[in-house]
Amino acid sequence: MSPVPRWDVRPEPPDGPQARELLHEYVAELARRTLGRPANEAELARHLRREPPEDLAPPRGLLLVATAPEGAPAGCVGVRRLPEAPGSAELRRLYVRPEERGLGLGRLLLGSAEEAAVRLGARRMVAEHHTLLTEARALWLGHGYRETAPYPGHGQGESWFARELSGSPGE
Repeated sequence: MSPVPRWDVRPEPPDGPQARELLHEYVAELARRTLGRPANEAELARHLRREPPEDLAPPRGLLLVATAPEGAPAGCVGVRRLPEAPGSAELRRLYVRPEERGLGLGRLLLGSAEEAAVRLGARRMVAEHHTLLTEARALWLGHGYRETAPYPGHGQGESWFARELSGSPGE
């Protein structure tokens, strides 16, 4: 008998209420780690304007939100096709709320993002990395990702990772 899943992972529009809440928390945590202090609301808003999540909506991408059994948002991940790198999709904004960490949700979200990338026609998943996000690096390496050269369309990462996807169209 298989265990009952702890989380439900479903697509949500990037401007949906749970998505907005989780993306705001993601940006706040990234800012706290990079700035060494909490960011103020103006700084967070500026970052969200600079990197709007619209490319995580169909047809170019998808934002997945995980909810706990009681319906509370627990984490999210985005994936988007990269027109600059045909056959590739980019992993974006993988975030797990602190109270849900260490329970396997990051692995579930990563696997769900890879499945979504295949449905978007990708054969390869890429991700950029910020040195301070040590948990992400460990997750990617443990999931078969390897460090690679910067890819077309990347943002402001400090290192880059890639993995060939199985189950790609035509396989």
